[in-house]
Amino acid sequence: MKHKPGVTAILVILFIVAQLIGLVVVDKYSEKELPLGIERPEVEEEFSYLPLLIAIVIATGLALLLINLGAQKLWKIWFMIATFYLLTIAFSAFFAQTIALLLSVALVLLRTFRLSIISHNFVEIFVYSGIPAIFSPILSITAASILLIVISIYDMIAVWKTKHMVKLAKFTTQSKMFAGLFIPYSKGKKAAILGGGDIGFPMLFAGVVLLKYGIIHALITVLLTTIALALLLTLSKKNKFYPAMPFISAGVFAGYFLGLLVL
Repeated sequence: MKHKPGVTAILVILFIVAQLIGLVVVDKYSEKELPLGIERPEVEEEFSYLPLLIAIVIATGLALLLINLGAQKLWKIWFMIATFYLLTIAFSAFFAQTIALLLSVALVLLRTFRLSIISHNFVEIFVYSGIPAIFSPILSITAASILLIVISIYDMIAVWKTKHMVKLAKFTTQSKMFAGLFIPYSKGKKAAILGGGDIGFPMLFAGVVLLKYGIIHALITVLLTTIALALLLTLSKKNKFYPAMPFISAGVFAGYFLGLLVL
């Protein structure tokens, strides 16, 4: 087992909580407009994954550039802006836009200047909901599937081959601006982490399933995805980095096809 049983349990619980929050946010935005005047990209459904893939490539390139330059301050500014943007979308599903803005500002400042495990992970279980709120309504199942497959292949290359994803994780952890769940479990520097993409991409697919097939099908997808993550954390070895997306994506597809069979 990669982490202690208790730590693994916390990581899995936070993951499924984030997924469920994401489903609620997507459902809320099926009946209301996005805040801040945000408009969804106008693309053909079969190619709707392209804007998101392009954004990921650009964001990853900028992140790697900042790492190579050692520009931690620029990374923090960029990270704060992105967090504020996505949090505002997530909170606007539940509150008036003004309240959502104030909550987002408060949490971004708290996380940046008074960082704690609670404030960090509280932000993380909400922030990724902003992604499916924007993109789930414009994606087809085919487009969402292509996106998961491409990201899974990229994750394997980035972790096992080029290893730049490992470098990125270490840099963001050291700068205290890690995008993802973070659970320390020793007096040293060891911690259990789960990257933001490992939370956001399955949430995006589950959001598409919710809109296309309904809540029960989406919940089955989330359940199987969570089981896949739990198995990965249980069967993986200590002190080794693993690309989570291939395993999580397998769980996503298993849940999706199980839902097709039983519903």
